[in-house]
Formats: sequence, C-alpha cells, structure tokens
Amino acid sequence: MTEKITIMDKKQLDLLEKLCNATAVSGDEFEVRKIVREEIDAVADEVTVDALGNVLAIKKGRGANKVRVMLAAHMDEIGLMIVKKDDDDDLFQFELVGGIDDRQLPGKAVLVGRDHLPGVIGAKPIHMTTKKERQNKIKVSEMRIDLGPDIGDKVEPGDRATFATRFAVLGPSVCAKALDDRFGVAILIQLLRQAPDHIDLLAAFTVQEEVGLRGARVAAYAFEPDMAVAVDATPAHDLPHWDEEDENVHYNTRLNEGPAIYVMDRATIADRRLVRWLQETAEDMGLPFQLRQPGGGGTDAGVIHKTRSGIPSISVSVPARYAHTAASIARLSDWANTVKLLGAALERVTPDLLAGERRN
Repeated sequence: MTEKITIMDKKQLDLLEKLCNATAVSGDEFEVRKIVREEIDAVADEVTVDALGNVLAIKKGRGANKVRVMLAAHMDEIGLMIVKKDDDDDLFQFELVGGIDDRQLPGKAVLVGRDHLPGVIGAKPIHMTTKKERQNKIKVSEMRIDLGPDIGDKVEPGDRATFATRFAVLGPSVCAKALDDRFGVAILIQLLRQAPDHIDLLAAFTVQEEVGLRGARVAAYAFEPDMAVAVDATPAHDLPHWDEEDENVHYNTRLNEGPAIYVMDRATIADRRLVRWLQETAEDMGLPFQLRQPGGGGTDAGVIHKTRSGIPSISVSVPARYAHTAASIARLSDWANTVKLLGAALERVTPDLLAGERRN
C-alpha cells in the first residue's frame, strides 16, 4: 500500500511527547493523571478521580435517547519497583511490574522515583563473563539498579523505575517508551475536545491495566455505559523471520496499515455489531484499517464487557513495534488515522446501532 503520511499538528505531538516522557508505572500513575487533568478539566462537563486513581470524564450530549459511549485508555506503563537496598552499597534490588522480557534489561538506563533519579541496570562486561554465563540469561533476582553513592539515599522501597528513553520523531515515525498506551490517552483527550453532541461520551483514563485490567473494571461499573471502546496500542509483529525461510504469516498487525480493529483477543470476543460499525465507517471515509489477528494479549475491554449485566465492547489500537521494551516505534499516520476513524465513528452512533440482534 502506498502510504500517505499524515503528520499530527505540533500541539498533539507536544502532548504525546509530554505523556510518553512522564513516568506512570502501574499503581503510581500520578504524573500522567496530572497531565490528563490539565488537558480535560476545562473541556469535560464532569471530571472525577475514583478510589483507584482512574480519571473519569463525562462530556454530556443533548436531547433524548442518548447512547452512553465509554472510551477507555490506560495511563499506566510497564516498569520496575524498588524492593530493597543491598547492604553497604547503592545497588537496589527490584521486581518487574507488568510483562517485561527480562533478557533485555541488563545495561538499560532507568529513571527512579518521582524525582527521576538516573540509574542503570548493571551488567558484567562481555569480556569478563564465562561461556556458561553467556549461555544463560541473567535472572531478575541477580540484577541491580546502580544509582551511585549520593543518590541512593533518596530512594525508598516501592519507588517505581521506568526506562530513560526520550521521545523522538524519526521521519514518519515516532519512537518512545510507553506508547502503550500514551497513544490511547492522547486520542481520548482529543476525542473529548471534539465530542459529538448527540451522545454522552464517557472517557475513562484507567490505572493498572498492565497488571490485570484493574482500573477499567471499576470505571465501567461506575459509568454503566451502553457500549465501550478500548483504545490502546498493539504489537506490530511485522518483521521478517530472520531464522527461517517461511514468510511471517502471524503478523498480528503491521505498521502503515491504519488502526487495528479487534475481532478477538485473549480476553474479549468483540461485539460483531461494533466491528461492522467501525469497518463501514473506515470504508465510507476512505481510511485505511486492519483487522487484528486473533491471538494473545488483551485490553481494558477484557473486563469492561463483563461488568454489571454486560457491555457490548470492542478494541481499536495503534500498531507499534517492540512493545513492552525500552523503546517502541510507530507511524504517525496510523495514530492520525485512528483519531479520524474513532471521531467519525462516534458521529455515527445511534440507538439503532445496538438495536439489532447480537450474532456472536
């Protein structure tokens, strides 16, 4: 497909950069929550923060028979938690928060705590390792975060650490940590600003998605929507198989192919009426889109659709390579087209959308 690059405006890029560079490891989403409140308090009709830390915003529509549409995006990111300090040294033991491949941790620069203290996950130089050591991955229990003698006293057990990767625009791409799911957060903020006036738009900026979709369950219970869309980032498993000759047919999603519409993942079978609603909107608008291949992973929709008496739900994601690592890469055009698709789809929501029989 020939890609037509759509660059988001500077205001949107600046917001995404601010969100990605913030630290919000699961359970300590303070920094992103603060940014969200700064962006939406003057836009939404109601904004509350619940007991778990979710930001719940409502943009009310006009008239009767309004559909209550919930959009959810999680504020948290994967990361590390300081457990204890080694005796007589400024080396800190840590545990993983969320799904991280511990093989890619050694040697990574990190930022610790709310003061963003610089540190590094130490690794023995390769010329000082034995053959046996090189054949076996280093266990997390054997790794330490090295903060240096004058910094370590400022760190306490429970402090979070995140990768020190800084946001960068690389031509048609963006590179950053935590694109999962700062993309979704930025998209929800933009959709709140342009919410159609014939629906009640319920925006949930959720917490602790990376450790079990915890915030979304509470948010959905409070909102009690008629339907829900989880807006996230999804792995673009679109690289060649370097170690085999076969074509990569299990790509999940690809960069440059537009927003990924979910039919099924590990936690949710999407409501077919909502799949059709998004597909037809994209086709009518001439927007690129792709159906995410069923498989592992999941989004906040995994708990939203099981809340109260059941909520018709679907997920839409921006594809990104290298998910849950120190840096992901995604296309600006995929982000822009996800905003366009969801904005246009919300304009088409009517009570008739969910009136028909559910066929799955």
